[in-house]
Amino acid sequence: MKKYIGTVLTALVVIGLSITALFVGDLSLDNVQLETLLILAIICGGSILYCFIAGELAHNNSQMDKLWSILPIAYTWVIAAKGGMDIRLVVYAIIVTLWGIRLTINFARKGAYRLKFWTGEEDYRWAVLRKTKILGNRFTWCAFDLFFISIYQNLIVLTICLPALACMGSTIPFGVFDYVASVSSMLFLILETVADEQQWRFHQNKKKFLREGKTLDDMPEPYNIGFNTTGLWGYFRHPNYLGEQAIWLCLYIFAIGAGVCKAAIFNWSMIGPLFLVLLFCGSSALGEAISSSKYPLYAKYQQQVFKYLPIRKFNPDK
Repeated sequence: MKKYIGTVLTALVVIGLSITALFVGDLSLDNVQLETLLILAIICGGSILYCFIAGELAHNNSQMDKLWSILPIAYTWVIAAKGGMDIRLVVYAIIVTLWGIRLTINFARKGAYRLKFWTGEEDYRWAVLRKTKILGNRFTWCAFDLFFISIYQNLIVLTICLPALACMGSTIPFGVFDYVASVSSMLFLILETVADEQQWRFHQNKKKFLREGKTLDDMPEPYNIGFNTTGLWGYFRHPNYLGEQAIWLCLYIFAIGAGVCKAAIFNWSMIGPLFLVLLFCGSSALGEAISSSKYPLYAKYQQQVFKYLPIRKFNPDK
């Protein structure tokens, strides 16, 4: 039961802050913001239809995974264009573009993209979920694909970009908060990039040993453990997830800099980055459940190393 305490507390904090943002934040939008939101909604609606139909027909439910890094680039540049290419919106869009390029490259080298866009490697977690008791039949999986993979995840990707929409029309010059948002989000982008590169190299080397016919017991350290504990991964269980969530929370600081927040930090657009945090609670829990079932030492890794705090380094001999 203890392992769920962090998830429950995170959910309560996210819900509490989201409700506060809705009640305290100003929900009114001007005509340009409404026109922009309509364009974004049309793009999002088209993506929902594509992800569900292509996913079901191709039996590949990573359609949204492929678009996850692409859609925010489109959303933020639409907002920047409709906002008259204001410097705050342009910087926001540039950072999102850099984030999107990095994530797209990382997913592409795993074989996710093909000329036939609906094909390619599928995220391994979908195959695991399709074998569970609840989602194991065609009807429940189809419903899960529609409501969670296609609709919910598309809405999350749209809403994490809405702080930029909230900034539209601001007359406050680019200032201290904007610099904080820019620098902090770029630092977390670097963290995520380094973490993913370390993960990629570890698993490429591990695959090389597997191709040679070696089992985990035959591999040298640290590959004989089975999961990555090198570099950042020795201090965080999910340094890449930390970077991913923190980037979007830092980008929200632009809304504070734009002066659109009430009661210091609250604006309705806070909900998107907050619910992204909630999404990663589930994603990390699923990934850790899979790793625990495959690798005997993963339970010890969970005991010694925090998800997002670099307090202790993993020591398999303890």
